[in-house]
Amino acid sequence: MNPTRFKGVALLILAISQLMLALDYTIIFVAMPSLGSELGFSASNLQWVVSAYSLIFGGFLLIGGRLSDLMGRRRMFIVAMGLFGLGSLLGGVSDSQIMLIAARGLQGLGGAMLSPATLSLIMSNFEEGAERNRAMGVWASMGGVGMSLGLLLGGILTSYVGWESIFLVNVPVAVLSMVLAPIVLAESKIKTQSKQYDVAGSISVTAAMLLIVYYLVQAPVDGWFSVYTWPFAVLGILLLVVFIFIEQRSREPLLKFKLFRNRNLTGGALTAFLFSASFGSLYYFLTLYTQGVLHYSAIESGLSFLPLTISAFLGARLINRMLSYAGVSGTIAIGMGLGALGFLLLTLISPSGNTWGIIPGTIVVGVGQALVFTTMFIAGGTGIEPKDQGVASAIISTGQQIGGAIGLAVIMAIISARLGFDTSLESMPAADLNSAIHTSFFISAGITLLGILTAFLVLKSTNKEMKI
Repeated sequence: MNPTRFKGVALLILAISQLMLALDYTIIFVAMPSLGSELGFSASNLQWVVSAYSLIFGGFLLIGGRLSDLMGRRRMFIVAMGLFGLGSLLGGVSDSQIMLIAARGLQGLGGAMLSPATLSLIMSNFEEGAERNRAMGVWASMGGVGMSLGLLLGGILTSYVGWESIFLVNVPVAVLSMVLAPIVLAESKIKTQSKQYDVAGSISVTAAMLLIVYYLVQAPVDGWFSVYTWPFAVLGILLLVVFIFIEQRSREPLLKFKLFRNRNLTGGALTAFLFSASFGSLYYFLTLYTQGVLHYSAIESGLSFLPLTISAFLGARLINRMLSYAGVSGTIAIGMGLGALGFLLLTLISPSGNTWGIIPGTIVVGVGQALVFTTMFIAGGTGIEPKDQGVASAIISTGQQIGGAIGLAVIMAIISARLGFDTSLESMPAADLNSAIHTSFFISAGITLLGILTAFLVLKSTNKEMKI
């Protein structure tokens, strides 16, 4: 069967895969209290339900991108879906802390392989120009919608079915995608005579990323200069230096540094970093507010995010017009500006408030989120040769993952210094927690202003190049 005949279905499964990854990023937050209580997690260990996923996802992204280029994007899509589905199944049947954390790590590995493969398949299955840009718009918009939808869906599933369902819901989607992929997706990979793989580069950069991400997620718990954390950062940085040394001398490098001469890719990666450092922290702190300050149940907390989900969906539908009107840099700048406004509106929430207090801010943030998330991926793929699309998309996703980890770590450090607390946010009194959440939103607003500067100073795309 000719895959080109099924472009509509091809786009559907690629968009669903992106939606699934975005959902998985936020759906876990609402379910954390329930699964933590049932499996007996301590406050310090519970973070690893989130961190195990982020650690493996961030650590294996670059090698996942290169493997998709060399082994075939469709093949890697199928393998990655299998890993993600298996991790989801194991998560849903977990009866111990270790099993659940391991399942989250397996999900992270599948995500690291899946994310670059899906974007590369967009590039290879849709013709350059209007067709590809529309496909990328649909694909990327699912990420923006999925991040907010995850909180709503997480609340509903946790309340009415159980926390296990937030994992099990992925399994039939993964299976269906694996069945349809060989039928509707055309294979794409680099045609090369070389059989060499950059093993040394792959090992060094993966180990470096694992160590650095581990430091970023553990330092807020154990201390930035604790003997239990800083050696991981130092070793990770040293391995990055080793990686650069290896890549400059490799015949088949894992990462070609000349790619960063493309200002769209560099700007897209920086935007992804700043986006995740600001917008990405919103879900954690809003969940803290609804459940820790307002004491909402999982379903009440999830439903309070419905306006955010709707506004993100509507924002995604504006992408085509915005790109035609303002270009890539203008669209990102407007999205970041809306984010800044939304975060400032959210600083008005109070311990005696309710859902209505967060609606204005979340609506504005949702539209801005959709504009930035979609456009940063479109920017990152502009001017990249087909053979490097997998690694290029991995670079954008790496910026996103590292940005989220660093952003949350910086926010937590500032909150700790400002409020001087010695306990976790979850166990703070409502008034103190509300103050900490205010601080996080002020910091996020400041980060979005850096995003506006990045859009205008780094991104180079013209309106004409990026019209849809």
